[in-house]
Amino acid sequence: MVKCPRCGYENSSTAVYCDNCAYLLTDANGNRINNSKKTSSWNIGFAKKVAIILGIIAISLLLFSFIYNITQPSQQESLNIISDDGSVHKTASYPYTAIVEYDGYWGAKMGNPNYLVTEEGSGTRSYILDCASWDSIYIAAQKYDNDGGELTVKLLRNGDVVAQNTTSNGTGSVSISYN
Repeated sequence: MVKCPRCGYENSSTAVYCDNCAYLLTDANGNRINNSKKTSSWNIGFAKKVAIILGIIAISLLLFSFIYNITQPSQQESLNIISDDGSVHKTASYPYTAIVEYDGYWGAKMGNPNYLVTEEGSGTRSYILDCASWDSIYIAAQKYDNDGGELTVKLLRNGDVVAQNTTSNGTGSVSISYN
């Protein structure tokens, strides 16, 4: 038996190349190559070394992912996630109220200009706007019944009228922009 100086595999005594790593064991005359210099103490092939390193990296990533996931707050614990179960009552954190007054049938769009809510109705209606005190507010209302009555839109902030607009035109519309 001939031991390969590169990988340490035990080859048959007639082998010219190592059966494991294809290392040359004899010279051109058939003489055994005496490779007395010490080879690397890590006697495995390059592909095996790469596979081990990739395995270590994969295990490290899985471990990091596991630790990261268990240390993150749940949705209930996070301050950035708001869940609404339908029982939330809008209070002083929503300071704006829109009031539409008209005896006939009307439609309106109101709220933050980037997120307008559409409402339709008749008579006087009041809506709490889902806007913070620093938001811009936009309200647009229009008559749907061509009546000559007066359509009035009011914007209240904490109960005080801060903007108002009126029309008595048959198909009139009014709008309010408030910063």
